[in-house]
Amino acid sequence: MHANTLSNAIRISRVARQTGLTESIGRPAAARLCGVLGLSALAIAIVPLAQAQEYAGGDEVRVLQGFKPGGGSDALAQLVQPKLAEILGVDFVNEYMPGATGAVAWTRLAKQSANDGSVISITNTPMLMTNYIMNDAITYTTDEMTPIANVVTDPGIVVVSADSPFETIEDLMEAAEQNPGTVTIGNSGVGGDDFFTTIQLEQATGLSFKRVPFQGDGPSATAAMGGKIDASFNNVGNVYGQVESGNLRALAVFAAERLTSLPDVPTMQEKGIDIVAGSSRGYSAPADIPDDARDQLIAAFETLADDEAFQSQAEQRAMNLDVVTGDDYGEMIADMEAEYRDIWQEVRDQVSQ
Repeated sequence: MHANTLSNAIRISRVARQTGLTESIGRPAAARLCGVLGLSALAIAIVPLAQAQEYAGGDEVRVLQGFKPGGGSDALAQLVQPKLAEILGVDFVNEYMPGATGAVAWTRLAKQSANDGSVISITNTPMLMTNYIMNDAITYTTDEMTPIANVVTDPGIVVVSADSPFETIEDLMEAAEQNPGTVTIGNSGVGGDDFFTTIQLEQATGLSFKRVPFQGDGPSATAAMGGKIDASFNNVGNVYGQVESGNLRALAVFAAERLTSLPDVPTMQEKGIDIVAGSSRGYSAPADIPDDARDQLIAAFETLADDEAFQSQAEQRAMNLDVVTGDDYGEMIADMEAEYRDIWQEVRDQVSQ
């Protein structure tokens, strides 16, 4: 069933319940009722239904992206937003605002955007929270946002250029052991999941790397592909295409078990290093958007999660769907913030930013 048809059917069912027409009414009874009401009354009823399907936030939604095109946020947008546009009947327009590891866009979302449902942002966790956990100069918090939906949770991965001398993760770690602080590891920015993964690996092994922050996962992967850095700690969904095409070599994944999309790539746990890490990406709006806009957005993501074509597209791009909506997404964010506050308290004195 087409998304718009499904939406209409849901709304008709709701109107029926509100007017006393329970779902138990059979077709003969419904037909008799229509005869009583007459065609004119039926026509009057149809007009509000057609109007009700319009998105409460207007006919265009601006999507703030805190990173440059080509990274994980952009990949998510290209997958999700064409489908959302079909479901809601609105245009989604990306606005790229790289800087301060996403904080430029998220400050705009929280403090300077209309809260009428016309502006949303891709929110990358844990970076969304670690920005202000680590830096008192960043003034937004997630309390100033309306969580809409998480869409993917993307495992961490270590990639190197196709012609890198590092054939295995052991090769990379051995080089770091022999030359402490010289092996260059790219990340998506200070405070990102891969930034913390590098620190966790250093803590677990006693190794020391030279951390190189970029403005997003895309530039980090590009630098690794061109041999500008020794390796990029990245996310599977961002680099899967380049790994499959042979432009990048995957050394290990930070997952609990091997991935079906990369069955030959070992996990760090297989190597005796108990680190499972990654990045989640979803959508949030400013605080206090109208309830009807919030509910429509959440319903759209829930419809999307059940779309088999969408599921297939995500699988083809090695995007691990993890759709969590509304209050549950808010709870997910709160739990993650508490976890990373604890991690930061443990490492802040040892970390040179």
